[in-house]
Amino acid sequence: MVGNAGTRVLCAMSGGVDSSVTAALLKDAGYQVIGAMMRFWPDGKRVDTFDTCCSPDAAYEARRVAEQVGVPFYLLDYREHFQRHIVGPFLDEYARGRTPNPCVNCNTKVKFDELVKKAKMLGCQYVATGHYVKRVETLHGEVQFHRGDDPRKDQTYFLWGTPRDALPYILFPVGELEKPRVREIAEERGLLTARKPESQNICFVPGKVGDYVAEHLPQAQGPIREIRTGEVVGEHLGTQFYTLGQKKGLGLYQSHRVRHVVHLDPETNTVWVGDYEDCLWPGLRAEGANYLLDLAELPAEVEVQVRYRSKPVRARVVEAGEHGFELEFEEPQFAVAPGQSAVLYAGDRLLGGGLIADHLRALPD
Repeated sequence: MVGNAGTRVLCAMSGGVDSSVTAALLKDAGYQVIGAMMRFWPDGKRVDTFDTCCSPDAAYEARRVAEQVGVPFYLLDYREHFQRHIVGPFLDEYARGRTPNPCVNCNTKVKFDELVKKAKMLGCQYVATGHYVKRVETLHGEVQFHRGDDPRKDQTYFLWGTPRDALPYILFPVGELEKPRVREIAEERGLLTARKPESQNICFVPGKVGDYVAEHLPQAQGPIREIRTGEVVGEHLGTQFYTLGQKKGLGLYQSHRVRHVVHLDPETNTVWVGDYEDCLWPGLRAEGANYLLDLAELPAEVEVQVRYRSKPVRARVVEAGEHGFELEFEEPQFAVAPGQSAVLYAGDRLLGGGLIADHLRALPD
């Protein structure tokens, strides 16, 4: 880790084992650590939301860990910010027939934007988090983000939107560790979060995403059409309940035929379905781009990851501008979903990314 003894660091603590070990490692390295947790849950939170992370219980555990490590702890109120920048856009995206990833949005617009600003206000030189990401500083002093050493936990996919000017101020103490070792350190230190299970769900969504969307967006019956012929092959209750590639729960008239969702059109309230081959896309167009290098240095060929758990694939950069880019895949990709992130890499180095706006596929008239 960079810095000298006594350097002040704001450590983001979520009440989980990763951020707990992060605080402990920083303290051991001689940093002056200030623990902080961002409060997102509302006063009248539902019992079944914000339970594993970002909850009152998690805040209590984070405060206890801060006491164990021997650092001060503060709870920062970001409720209004979270509602405006995360929850609202999450529902808006589904209403537009897109599939959002709120964790990307949260890291971009809350954690690595607002938290860096707060750290500077508190006189901190750095912000540290428990993400499995490696901070690499070149001989020329440039700070880069690289994939974490634990391939099963790498979280660079969620950080493509980090403002480039914030990179020098961010530390990832567990980025060079594997998850089992992180838990071992927590056990050795006697941290109460050592065996705490990981958060898997969207923090503000109770149960299934579809049920949450149904609760907040109006249902509107419409046709399901065959992509090759335009034939009506079923009915739906709203485009917001579907995602590209989906083949289960379509309720088609000819239920024996395997069909995938290949396009969602909220303007005409139509769900388009087709064969597996109809859901293979030659490329994508992305908007809202953010680059972690000079645009002129972006390679002509990159690796791109179109969803968190997918393998990166090679792609040619057809066009890249300040606000977006267009890629052509080396091989067609299945179910490239608008609203998800297209994240760019050169080997392990994170180059940036954007929100998938279109999958470059023509529809029948």
